[in-house]
Amino acid sequence: MSGKIYEWKHIDKNQTVKADVCIIGTGCGGSTLALKLAEEGKKVVMLEQGGYYHTGTFDNHELNMAAKVSAERNLSTTKDGTINIVYGNNVGGASVHYWADSYRTPDEKLQHWAQKYGVEGHTKEDLAPFWPILEKRLNVHPAQDEFFNRMNELVRSASQSLGWEGRRVPQARNNCQKSGHCMQGCAFGAKQSQLVTHIPMAISAGVDIYADCRATELVLEGDRISSILAKVIDRRTLKENGITLQVDAKVFVVAAGGFGSSTFLLRNGWKKKLPALGEFVSINPTLFVHALYDEEIIQWRNIPAAYGVEEFRLARYDQNGNYLEGGYMLMPNQIQPGAIAATISGFGEQHTHYMKNLPKLGGTIAWLDDIETELGNITVNGKRRSVNYSFGPITKKVMRDTYKKQVLLNFEAGAKEVMIPDSTSLTLRSKSELHKIDQLPLNPVTSLMAAPHPGGGCRMGSDPRTSVVDSSHRVHGTKNLYVSDSSVFPTSSSVDPSFTIMAFSMVAGQKILESWNRHG
Repeated sequence: MSGKIYEWKHIDKNQTVKADVCIIGTGCGGSTLALKLAEEGKKVVMLEQGGYYHTGTFDNHELNMAAKVSAERNLSTTKDGTINIVYGNNVGGASVHYWADSYRTPDEKLQHWAQKYGVEGHTKEDLAPFWPILEKRLNVHPAQDEFFNRMNELVRSASQSLGWEGRRVPQARNNCQKSGHCMQGCAFGAKQSQLVTHIPMAISAGVDIYADCRATELVLEGDRISSILAKVIDRRTLKENGITLQVDAKVFVVAAGGFGSSTFLLRNGWKKKLPALGEFVSINPTLFVHALYDEEIIQWRNIPAAYGVEEFRLARYDQNGNYLEGGYMLMPNQIQPGAIAATISGFGEQHTHYMKNLPKLGGTIAWLDDIETELGNITVNGKRRSVNYSFGPITKKVMRDTYKKQVLLNFEAGAKEVMIPDSTSLTLRSKSELHKIDQLPLNPVTSLMAAPHPGGGCRMGSDPRTSVVDSSHRVHGTKNLYVSDSSVFPTSSSVDPSFTIMAFSMVAGQKILESWNRHG
């Protein structure tokens, strides 16, 4: 029997729901896991604090869609205001506004996590059976030529001219209409987010989803969770309406995302039991530049990134361990006009200069692979959650290097000027001016950047003193509480984490089923 999606308007009184498994969160982790368990005959209930918006409700307007599919309208930042925190708050999670880049986890990351952190069962060989399944479900394939907008073409040709390694980005798309509104949620259902893939498949397999339900409390009995309490949110006011949903289950899974899972457990007072909770947070910070060309770019059409430069994905160090260069992915950037206006530095004539030439404005973006010794953390004080992330000395070197590489790449592509969106509005007009980047302050709230790929906070590992979950995704010291999302990553994954989250969730499903078969 098929499951259902319940919204706030369907829940008019306190009620108790019984299930085999209760999952908090409907993003890449929760939805993938829900489908796997439902296919094995388990009754699964999912809780989602955000609303349910099917593709028929999408209108491609930046502000409207930010309210529907982005938490806090994309206005949340790290504690010091430096970095824009980007995450989902809707059925389907961040996958509804992601770029659909679908990279398999780099081998060296899996090896590193196994060797340094004692992660077991997540090797290249362990994940190998899941990639073909996921790639088929999400129609993952390298971007074809017709999906290269002008900025993608320029990045490809310029990087090849510079001798930098790159390749077509693997895409989760089917029947793409090239609208360029990927970050607003695909109104055509072509971007293969969880909303149009694992979620409808899971519902067909019997999964029930309760949207507008904010999980608030885990009820603990000994070393087992007996139930979870959730507050219903009135979608009209975004406030709790006083109605409580209780879910009784045999297994509970937190899959609230890289920013949400550790926050939820912290609010439940688990820091004393798990000292690593909320620690070792990576955010894949993004630095970008604007570049003005003589030709039309129109960066907000077609797909965001069809071609990625991987030459510098791995940081390079000298024989003494001193940083030399790299530690990031480079890609064409895609921002809608409203966001471009907000991210162009300067005022008056300078800002007007770029806005008048908007069709000719392109640019690039870099995903930084967080420095392992300079990770951040998440703390909770009452209802207030703080994401703390400050740039250490190595991270600042990586930032300067990626700015230089991006400027070089855009000039090689034919740009006549490149602006770095920071407090100084630094504008460069030739490659000979790269040295000016060394003078950038890089102090808090001086450079515009975002954090779209959070990880950590519930780090996986063998030692309960330095990790939160073991290699079966089970929270240390509990019998039936698991975490299944990017918060279990020991470090940054260095590529878009969505596909890694899904593969890891397949492993989590296996481990839950194995435990079920052993213990019932």
